[in-house]
Amino acid sequence: MATLHFLLSSPTPLPLPNPSLSLHFPLKPLVSFPRREQHKRIHGAAVATDSAHPAVELQNDPLQETQKQEQTPRLVLPTNDSSDELLRIRHTCAHVMAMAVQKLYPEAKVTIGPWIDNGFYYDFDMEAVTDKDLKRIKKEMDRIIKRNLPLVREEVSRDEAQRRIMAINEPYKMEILDSIKEDPITIYHIGNEWWDLCAGPHVETTGRINNKAFELESVAGAYWRGDEKKPMLQRIYGTAWENEEQLKAYLHFKEEAKRRDHRRIGQDLDLFSIQEEAGGGLVFWHPKGAIVRHIIEDSWRKTHIEHGYDLLFTPHVARADLWKISGHLDFYKENMYEQMEIEDELYQLRPMNCPYHILVYKRKLHSYRDFPIRVAELGTVYRYELSGSLHGLFRVRGFTQDDAHIFCLEDQIKDEIRGVLDLTEEILLQFGFSKYEVNLSTRPEKAVGDDGIWDKATTALQDALDDKGWSYQVDEGGGAFYGPKIDLKIEDALGRKWQCSTIQVDFNLPNRFDITYVDSNTEKRRPIMIHRAVLGSLERFFGVLIEHYAGDFPLWLAPIQVRVLPVTDTQLGFCSEVIGKLKANGIRAEVCHGERLPKLIRNAEKQKIPLMAVVGPKEVETHSVTVRSRFGGELGTMNIDEFIGSIQQAIKNRTSL
Repeated sequence: MATLHFLLSSPTPLPLPNPSLSLHFPLKPLVSFPRREQHKRIHGAAVATDSAHPAVELQNDPLQETQKQEQTPRLVLPTNDSSDELLRIRHTCAHVMAMAVQKLYPEAKVTIGPWIDNGFYYDFDMEAVTDKDLKRIKKEMDRIIKRNLPLVREEVSRDEAQRRIMAINEPYKMEILDSIKEDPITIYHIGNEWWDLCAGPHVETTGRINNKAFELESVAGAYWRGDEKKPMLQRIYGTAWENEEQLKAYLHFKEEAKRRDHRRIGQDLDLFSIQEEAGGGLVFWHPKGAIVRHIIEDSWRKTHIEHGYDLLFTPHVARADLWKISGHLDFYKENMYEQMEIEDELYQLRPMNCPYHILVYKRKLHSYRDFPIRVAELGTVYRYELSGSLHGLFRVRGFTQDDAHIFCLEDQIKDEIRGVLDLTEEILLQFGFSKYEVNLSTRPEKAVGDDGIWDKATTALQDALDDKGWSYQVDEGGGAFYGPKIDLKIEDALGRKWQCSTIQVDFNLPNRFDITYVDSNTEKRRPIMIHRAVLGSLERFFGVLIEHYAGDFPLWLAPIQVRVLPVTDTQLGFCSEVIGKLKANGIRAEVCHGERLPKLIRNAEKQKIPLMAVVGPKEVETHSVTVRSRFGGELGTMNIDEFIGSIQQAIKNRTSL
């Protein structure tokens, strides 16, 4: 899909990947908090609800924690857009940090230091920075803030700016000065002790920064100007807020995000890995992760067939000429792998799926009566990413897009877009995502296609969104050069927003590939082409799912739905019978033994198994199991058929047991 390369892009590495800024705090974690065995109180005495088996200290109670979260007052953190004061604080923090660094490390050369979503950073050409160094820098920043030094704006000529930069030997600043096209040049001073090329804005004095409302968070390597051929710099990240309460809320969120990190959970639950022997950015789906992927794919295919799509499978490579026609070799070559020579012809690993779908369209002549034509594919693509930019499942080198293309007539655009919006909502709701941020991007200054078709397509997108009843923001001039688009971000359990779905009208590729149809007057016409994806990529979406649920997948999606636990190994024979019946009824189950029951239960809790079926002598005798639900607690003893029926009903309704 020509328009989807950004879907797997993660932002410049921050302490928190891709966080939303309109988050609610404080957030109570949904899972993994210790609790004691549930008890009932009879005549003042505490009695275990399950007296048939040893008392066990369970590791988590997700239901209890979710209820606590819902009852917790929430603090809405400001953003750079909503608070001009916060933006100024963050920008000034970057300058204060740079001043502190150069006081402590006089040989350090400064480059750039902007505000960012959660705070600020500054890049330095200096020796490697350690955690101990961060503490020293923070203390020096506190001293500068306490002195309440003024921030003073000055305008100077380009020659004067050049003279001052040469005097302090700051080569990177000279390069920045050369890139500034406007005159005069603006400089911001902190007192009379430090200055920087800067357009602002800033707070009036350093004392406006609350030294208990900012922290230095981490250090990362960053190439100057993002060019791997240029020097590696030391990028110091900080977070800054208006007050201490906001900082504490942010740090709480950060800890919760860390607990939900899909890379850690993926390892703990044995879902996937990146094997360095095979190469960075290449995902290995382990058996449990592969089961979840299989469920996602089956659900995706079923929904698409119901919505009138034909499914495709296309090759992973093609002759290089195909990518010349599509324009990828001209505009996207840096993200493509080197070509390979096969029998004196050059071939290319595919970075996109759309040229293949166009070739399928071109295999025969189409009539206007054939439209709309909808084709979809879970197509694996390969894109070159710098090793330093790779990030778990969020930024990889090989991934599978849920790609689809619609070929239609001009007067069908609105209905087709509305159909895509309905399908998108249906699929996302299946996985628990009901809150979205929607953006409509319109014609940029440079574009292909005449004004009439752009206006018609843009109006069709707007009308479809209005019909759907979704609120959206318009990004004037933010569309691609080949057509307007709709982008949709989903909101996860922490309120973070993730770019997944996109709908893109394309006036470019139909021309490049000269695709046509025969209209009612037997004349050849150019069809409208719509690119669209719902999940974006399976790898990225799986990473989002892991973090959304903190690995606590709902029953229908869990790789293992039931773990059967014998009290002793003498019950293993009956456990095997239970497993056989569960699997025969489509329930994913396994048996674990060899440890005392309390440890078996704790292990199942750690592995986030939704249901545990405990089997002791009594259960063998009565052909039953005693059920413990991860979300519902003790469910008591059930016969096997009753247990199976309850699970099947819960899976059908996509609820917990």
